[in-house]
Amino acid sequence: MKLNIKAFGLTCGLVWGVGLFIVTWWIIALEGLQDTAGYGGMLSRVYRGYDISPLGSVIGLAWGFADGLIGGVIFAWLYNLLLSRSQPA
Repeated sequence: MKLNIKAFGLTCGLVWGVGLFIVTWWIIALEGLQDTAGYGGMLSRVYRGYDISPLGSVIGLAWGFADGLIGGVIFAWLYNLLLSRSQPA
């Protein structure tokens, strides 16, 4: 069964972007803004402008959507390619 590349990419982008947004607000709600220096360290190195803040959550949503979209499209395309080559003619 082949994957729909556009739908899979969009789904991956939405899941990753919204997930990053929710996790950022979860950390803000539980820890507050003053003690969050260690949480956003690795992601702030990968996603320019991201940090644990309300504005950072929106920036993370945009970066996460773009990253998930590109990753999902590449994964679905590669999956379909490998699937078509493995099936007998």
